[in-house]
Amino acid sequence: MTDLVVYGASQVATPTDEDEMVTFRDAAVAIEDGIVTAIGSTEEVTRDHPPENATDAVDAAGRTVLPGFVDPHTHAAFAGDRADEFTAKLAGADYQDILAEGGGILRTVRATRDASRDQLVENLLAQLDVMLAHGTTTAEVKSGYGLDVETEVKMLEAIDEAASRHPIDVVPTFMGAHAVPEDTAPEEYVDRVVEEQLPVVAKHDLAEFCDVFCEAGVFSVDQSRRVLEAGVEQGLTPKIHADEFDRLGGSQLAADIGATSADHLLQSTEADITALGEANVTPVLLPGTAFSLAADYADAPAFEGADVPVAIATDFNPNCYSQSMEFTIELACNGMRMTPSSALRSATVTAANAIDRTDGLGTLREGSPGDLVVADVPDYQHLPYNFGVQNVQTVVKNGEVVHDDC
Repeated sequence: MTDLVVYGASQVATPTDEDEMVTFRDAAVAIEDGIVTAIGSTEEVTRDHPPENATDAVDAAGRTVLPGFVDPHTHAAFAGDRADEFTAKLAGADYQDILAEGGGILRTVRATRDASRDQLVENLLAQLDVMLAHGTTTAEVKSGYGLDVETEVKMLEAIDEAASRHPIDVVPTFMGAHAVPEDTAPEEYVDRVVEEQLPVVAKHDLAEFCDVFCEAGVFSVDQSRRVLEAGVEQGLTPKIHADEFDRLGGSQLAADIGATSADHLLQSTEADITALGEANVTPVLLPGTAFSLAADYADAPAFEGADVPVAIATDFNPNCYSQSMEFTIELACNGMRMTPSSALRSATVTAANAIDRTDGLGTLREGSPGDLVVADVPDYQHLPYNFGVQNVQTVVKNGEVVHDDC
């Protein structure tokens, strides 16, 4: 029996693995056992999959059907609040000024250490609810607000529990090397990450990826390499924060070590872009971070001109407080001058590549996962065009309606 038929859509739009955008008018999608089994015109799809015979059906008249969004870079597990730092930034303080005064990441570290595991689970579930309402069906979530064995494990266990209780597929990343704890030398802390934290994370199978903040005043290229190589030895796939404020060589390290993704990349050069492309490292651009910091955006056209497809992500965290991939797509177009088709591709199939999901996630085709969103727009181009509002109404995960605002 067909699980779900979405029919009568003004448009079904999907990027493909071949870097194309395919659209259907007056269209439908059928899903069986969580997998897309038919896509095309409503007449053709409903002939073989009548909506009245399906377990569930969605009349998408006047609306657009898209793949579920994939958010490949978030810090959504944390405790505490930093809204006052937003006001401080508006008054002229920059990221490093706030960090130097005990704010920023280290402030969230203190709050997260004080929080119980149950509090972290409930906090994350609430954030995932908002992400889901805006169309995210798969999201990466990092640790990194613990900076000690106990709290990093607590965070990853909370991420795992929240994932088991929520429709969104959550991909866990260990990021013990997110900052240097107070009163600790960077090299000393790298020792702790490598010798204490990583073995425990690997032993209990708490993460899929290992990430590091390669940045001036945080971790050098050599220190970052040491963390990532230790992660590989423990069975974790490398990712890296690189070239956000300064160009240290993080992109080159990502290419050299074979990272799945290199993220931020505001300062990356043409040589960096070429190296990432040649090494098949997915660049992840984070326009929300630039927006929240009133900083320059990453040069998306430079990546596209070099034929290096980029992913986009929210970077949701206490310093970039947006859970919405809808908003990220809008910023990609209006801030980074990406076309709607490029931005949608970056938020779906290329974003899936950034977390090593190559089973058709981020596309709608026969055999792909049955993850989709129904947006109250007549055409996919209207998603970034009609910015600042929630266009997503219905969200489907594995063929099941998991959110519906209709």
